[in-house]
Order: sequence, then structure tokens, then C-alpha cells
Amino acid sequence: MKDDTSRKDSGNITNMIVQIYEIQTPQEAVKCIESGVDHIGSVLSTKEEWRQPLLKEMFQVSKAADVKNSLIPLFQEEETLYRTLEYYVPAYLHFCDSLTNPLGQQIDLEAMIGLQRRLKKKFPEIGIMRTIPIPRKSEGSQDFPLLENARAFASVSDIFLIDTWVQTEPVGGFVGITGQTPDWDMARELILQSDIPVILAGGLSPDNVYEALLKVIPAGADSCTQTNRIDESGNSIRFKKDFKKVEKFVSEVRRAEEVLSEKAVQLSLKLDELKEALEDREAALPAHSVRPHQIMIIEELEEEIDLKEKELKRLKYGAANIS
Repeated sequence: MKDDTSRKDSGNITNMIVQIYEIQTPQEAVKCIESGVDHIGSVLSTKEEWRQPLLKEMFQVSKAADVKNSLIPLFQEEETLYRTLEYYVPAYLHFCDSLTNPLGQQIDLEAMIGLQRRLKKKFPEIGIMRTIPIPRKSEGSQDFPLLENARAFASVSDIFLIDTWVQTEPVGGFVGITGQTPDWDMARELILQSDIPVILAGGLSPDNVYEALLKVIPAGADSCTQTNRIDESGNSIRFKKDFKKVEKFVSEVRRAEEVLSEKAVQLSLKLDELKEALEDREAALPAHSVRPHQIMIIEELEEEIDLKEKELKRLKYGAANIS
């Protein structure tokens, strides 16, 4: 696939993706595009209603504006998926099936991995986004198979999306639309370990996305529930967006982006200093009788360089790196 250069800016290192979900009409797509959204996400609720001309028109609107689109099918019947992809030709097919049982234990993933592998072979021009669940911080995470799940899908996915795992899913068999945030420390760990871009989702709103991005430093931010309209009881209304919230969400992502871009510049300078210090230490080692403390200092410098290189990699894994 071609590089996403719609927002690429040589002066801005991070270029974070803003992804907004449950956009189902051309009119909503236009409002998202005008608000500065980079990825527009849509949902097909049943395999019986996979063919929706209005949704196809929405995809055409986003493509004409050079904005990426993604599609979640809440079904896995393979032949229907083939017809769906041929009809819509989305930039990304997004799978958000449950990867654990209700106790948070890993299940057999081979069927899902095999399906993604076949889809990548048949539709190489379409990327695959895979949701990786993470529990809430209050749930505890000691035995949750986060990295195991990510490793299992890494070779057959183009983007990971972190979303919140709860025991009782709002849509049975699928991760998401909880309106609750996952454990951001676990999210940060996954991003450090991942070789593919990771978008952060799960309860992100205009009020918390800035804090989340500075802490987790993902490739982008996704919002669904917290940018929806609210009914008289204060509950989120599915498939109905509040575009004032969307605009503020985009603005807060861009604000975080500026801070992280400056952080990346400072981190690059610090890395240069550390590498120079390491070279000086290595050059000063005597040919014989190297002392333990000298080796320890070099090892500490190497560890610090490795950690900061990983941080810089995350800062640079923004929109310009997602294809």
C-alpha cells in the first residue's frame, strides 16, 4: 500500500492519526473531514446487511478527500467478507473479535490468524487492523495475555488498536464501545514491544486524550463512545456523533502532537550526547586490566541508549509511518 502522506510534515515528527468510529453516512464523513479526522471508521452489524449503498457512498467521499477509512464487520463468514471487501475496498479491514474468555484467559487464535492470512493474500492492497484488548487498571493485569496476543497477530496485521477489555462485553464476542479506559501502563508496554504501529482507543474523550497521548505515545488516537451524542439519561447514543466533541478531540490530539514533537527533538539530542559519551568511555578503556566499574558504566550507557531509542521510535511511529 502507498504511504499515508496526507498530513506528512517534515517539521512535525509525530503526526498522530485521529480515528473516529461509527461514521455511517456521507454527510457525517464530510463533517469528520472538515474537522481534520484522518481515519473514518464504520461498522457492519450483520452479514445479512453487508451491502449498503449509502455506506459505500460514504467510503467514496472519504477516498476522494484522501482520508483513510476502515470497516469493522461483526461477522467472520469468509465468502461474505470477500464480497464485502470487493464492494467497499476499504483502506483497512478491522477485526475486533474477543481474544480471551470471560476470565481474561487466552483462547485458541488459529482460526482468526488463518483468516487474516488468507485475506492478506487475496486482498494485498487492503490493510488489516486488529484490536488487542487490555483490561482496566482496576481489573489487575498480572496474567492477562497481552503480549502473547500481540505476538500471535503481528505477522498478519498492519496496525494494532488497543481497546478496553471487560468481562461482560457490550457486544458479545467483540472488544470495544465500553466507554472505559484500559490500563495505560500496559498500553505503553505493548507499544514499546510492537514492531507495527499501535492506535490507542478505549474511553478516549476530548477531556482525557491529551493526557493519554503524552503518557502512552501511540501512533494515534481513536474515539467512538465518548464523541457520541448523549441522551436525556446521560447515555451515549450509538451511531450518532457530536461533532463539537469531534472537533475538540482533534484539537487535543494536535496539542499533544506538538508537545511530543518537541520531546522527540530533545530526545534525539540526548541520544547524540549518550552515544558520544559511550564512544569516549570505550576509547578510554585500557588495553589490559579493565575494572568492573568501567564495564558497569558502559553497560549502563548502553541500556540508557537502548531505552531512549525505543522511546524515539514510538515518537516517530505516527501517521507518516502508517500505510
